[in-house]
Amino acid sequence: MNTTEVAIILGVSVSTVQRWVKQLGLPMERNDRGHYFFKEEDIELLKNIKEQLQSGALLQDIAPVTEKKPSRRGTIKNVEQEQTIEFLMTKVKELELNLHAKADSVTSYQLLQHRREIEDLQAHITGLNKKVELLEQELNTLKAGPSIEKPYVLDDSKVKRKKKNFVSSFFGF
Repeated sequence: MNTTEVAIILGVSVSTVQRWVKQLGLPMERNDRGHYFFKEEDIELLKNIKEQLQSGALLQDIAPVTEKKPSRRGTIKNVEQEQTIEFLMTKVKELELNLHAKADSVTSYQLLQHRREIEDLQAHITGLNKKVELLEQELNTLKAGPSIEKPYVLDDSKVKRKKKNFVSSFFGF
């Protein structure tokens, strides 16, 4: 059983079980990953420790178990496993290199695409600026008005000339 299951059986937290094992130096087995692995006899030992603590004993007063068990069990790596792991690591590195190369090419393509879009937008903005300048010039010419006064035409096709005032006729303006 793992630590969580044992903690549920004992009615304590996982950290409490781990603390008891560490502080009392209990010889618990561990799995390949270094996690505690409990057998039925280990659970009975922990139940005994819990009863002693509930009856008022301090944790440091509880006598540690002197029997030593092997602290870890695991598999012995053989040459085939090492070769397999080495092959897998080589494959992973190749895949990472291919992934980075693909990411670089995609990024380069996207940059070129963005550059084209920016150049198109700049050309469009330049065209719009020219149109705005032409429209401003036309507006300025309309505001300035006609430079030569056109004679007024009446219905009978007679030209009506603008009358000069008395002072301007006297001085010849």
